[in-house]
Amino acid sequence: MTDLMIIIGLTLASCLAVGLIGLVLLHLLRYRSLRQQLTIATLLPVVAVAATVLINVQLMFLSTHDSLVILIALLVSLLLAAFGAWLVVRRISRASQRLGAGLHQLVSDSASSGHLATATPAEVAAPRELAQVLDDLAKTRRTLAESRARERAAEQARQQLVSFMSHDLRTPLAGLRALSEGLEDGVIKDVPRAMSYLRATVGRMSVLVDDLFALSRVQGTRQAKPQTMVSLTELITDVASESTASARTHGIGLEVDLPDDDRLAVLGSSDDLARALTNLTTNAIRHTDPGLSVRLEGRRAEDGHIRVAVIDGCGGIPEASLARVFDAGWRGTPSRSGDDGGAGLGLAIARGVVQSHDGEISVHNVEGGCRFEVSLPAPRPASHLA
Repeated sequence: MTDLMIIIGLTLASCLAVGLIGLVLLHLLRYRSLRQQLTIATLLPVVAVAATVLINVQLMFLSTHDSLVILIALLVSLLLAAFGAWLVVRRISRASQRLGAGLHQLVSDSASSGHLATATPAEVAAPRELAQVLDDLAKTRRTLAESRARERAAEQARQQLVSFMSHDLRTPLAGLRALSEGLEDGVIKDVPRAMSYLRATVGRMSVLVDDLFALSRVQGTRQAKPQTMVSLTELITDVASESTASARTHGIGLEVDLPDDDRLAVLGSSDDLARALTNLTTNAIRHTDPGLSVRLEGRRAEDGHIRVAVIDGCGGIPEASLARVFDAGWRGTPSRSGDDGGAGLGLAIARGVVQSHDGEISVHNVEGGCRFEVSLPAPRPASHLA
């Protein structure tokens, strides 16, 4: 057997021996710190080469001069490997600690009923993979915080709605009770007038109950209703015609701007869409100053969506309140003793109807008032008008 064959055999044997020892150590430390495992894995090749050189030096296959040069190179390589391993392990360890802290905070935030913590940990150098995980974790925390904020806002809106409805129902109920007792005791002499008041009060209460039912139907899980092709051009014309008397009573002008050659057809429920447009128009008339006009517009956008706008002359809504306009129970004035008899559900019902038709509704201030805009998707080409 030649010296070369012996050297190759000893090299393979020593490398395999060191590799097996390293694998055993990694197996024993598999549940220990990542720092220790990465250190062993990084130093293992250098140690294998060093062991091979030492064995060949001991058996005098290498000269003293050559072995000294190789050993010095191996020592320097070992130091460099140790430093590199320490640097990489330190970064991964710090990133792992930050990841663990973030997960712990995420669990704490999920279990907590209070406000979510918004502070973000200090930035640390981390490998790309861990950095991506940390970014995803930060996005998850922000999404959770926004979701929790929406939950609290919805809960506050529900509580406010219950309070408002209790107020709006308590007053007419008290009037009905007093009226019924007066009629029963014979105290009221003008019975026809009392009966007229009774009918009007019951009518206002029926409106409140109908609004509540409509709101629960468009916001909650409901059975699918048959949908047909609905012409928004005709629907807007009908709503404007029905609202003319109310607008005239308030001293408000009513303008309609619609295309002559486009029915603005959408797929949906005619009754629900009519209610949404009626609520928007009624709200605009109610809050427009006398002498001004309410404008109804219908257009087909370049992307094919149907856009309906209701522009009023209310003078504008404070920017801080724009986000709450469509909340159930919200009203633009602090007082709740208005003469409209509503419960502040009209805009909330309109939003529910639009969203149930896969559309969007928005509001923003324009010169002299507000612009409520509804965007509905165009029907598929395969659909046919009913």
